[in-house]
Amino acid sequence: MSQAGSHGLDAGPVVSGFRLPPLSAYVHIPWCVRKCPYCDFNSHAAGPELPEDAYVEALLADLKADERHVHGRKLTSIFFGGGTPSLFSASALGHILEGLERQVGFEHDIEITLEANPGTFEQAKFADYRSLGINRLSIGVQSFQAEKLKALGRIHDGDEAVRAADMARKAGFDNFNLDLMHGLPQQSVADALADLEQAIALNPTHLSWYQLTMEPNTVFWSQPPELPEDDALWEIQEAGQARLAEAGFVQYETSAYARDGKRARHNLNYWTFGDFLGIGAGAHAKLSSPEGRILRTWKTRLPKDYLNPDKPFQAGERLLEADDLPFEFMMNALRLVEGVPSSLYEERTGQPLQSIAEACREARAKGLLADDNERLRPTERGQLFLNDLLQHFLA
Repeated sequence: MSQAGSHGLDAGPVVSGFRLPPLSAYVHIPWCVRKCPYCDFNSHAAGPELPEDAYVEALLADLKADERHVHGRKLTSIFFGGGTPSLFSASALGHILEGLERQVGFEHDIEITLEANPGTFEQAKFADYRSLGINRLSIGVQSFQAEKLKALGRIHDGDEAVRAADMARKAGFDNFNLDLMHGLPQQSVADALADLEQAIALNPTHLSWYQLTMEPNTVFWSQPPELPEDDALWEIQEAGQARLAEAGFVQYETSAYARDGKRARHNLNYWTFGDFLGIGAGAHAKLSSPEGRILRTWKTRLPKDYLNPDKPFQAGERLLEADDLPFEFMMNALRLVEGVPSSLYEERTGQPLQSIAEACREARAKGLLADDNERLRPTERGQLFLNDLLQHFLA
C-alpha cells in the first residue's frame, strides 16, 4: 500500500460541484495463444489447460474486496480484456457476470464488451456468449494481409478475420468493433487503405484504427522491424481519416471511429474521468469516494501470484493529490475530439475550474486548446500535438 493510501491523506479541498461519477468494471483475462512481438499488455501464453475455475474464483474474491468502492452505484459497462478473453468458456464468463450482477448490480442498458481474436472464433461459442448478455465484441484483426499478419506474429489469416465478422453477426452481435493497425512493417499507403477498405466492407459499428508503436519490454523494442517513413505515415493517416469519414465513421477520439450511436460507452467512461473497478491479474482501477478522494489501484501482475492465496490481490494504490488532478483529467478528456463540458472538470475532480485557468490560457495562446468557454477541447493542432498540450497541465 502506498503512503498516501496508508495515511489517508486528503486530496485537497473539494468544491460543492463534485459528484460520484458513473461506475464501470474491467475484467482482465491474462492468457493468449501466443504473445505478439508488439504487445506490451499483461498477457501470457496459455498452457495446455487454462485454470478457469480457479481464476473465476479469484476474480470474484477480488471483486468482493473492492465492494467498498461501489458506494451504491450500478455498473454502466463491463469490458473483458486481455490477453484473449474468448479463450474462456461461456460457462466461466457466465459465472463472472453473475458475480458482478449479484455483488454490484447492472444498469438496465449496460454495455458488456468481450475482446476476441479471429483465431479463437467458434460460432456456437459466441452465440452462447451473446445469450449471457454480452452485447458487444471487439475483434482484434490488425490486418487482413498475410505478410503483415506474419510480421505481427498473429495466429489468424485474412480469411479468418473476414469470417469472424460474419460469425459475430450470425451469433447475434449487431454491435462490434474491429481493431486495425497501420504503420506496419514495410506497409505502403495502398496496403493500409486496402486494409481499411476490407474493414469497412465488413460493416462494423465501430473501428479502432491506430498506428503501430514500439513499446518497451516487447520483442519489437529490442528487434525493431522496418517501419514506414514519417511522410508515408502522415499520408496514411490523412487518406485513412478521409476514407473513414466518407464511409460514415465519425472520429470521436484519437484512434476511435464510430457510426451513429455506437461510440464505445466503456471507453467514453475512461475518457470522461469516470470510475472503474479493475479485477484480474494486473488490472488497474480508478475509484472515487463520496468525499471526493480519488484513488488509483493496481492488482498483482503475474497470474501465478494472483492465484496464490498467500498473496494479496492488490499490489498498490495511489491517492491523487490536488496537483495531480489537472493532468490526470486532461490526459483522458483531451483524447476526445469534441472534448468535454467545462463543468465536468469540477464534477469529476472536486477542484474549481479556476485552478486550471492559467494553464488553459497558455494552451489557447499556443493554438492547442480551443477558445471555447463551454468546453475543454483540443484544436486540430492540439490533437496532432497532444503531448505538447498535456504538458501545460503537469504540476
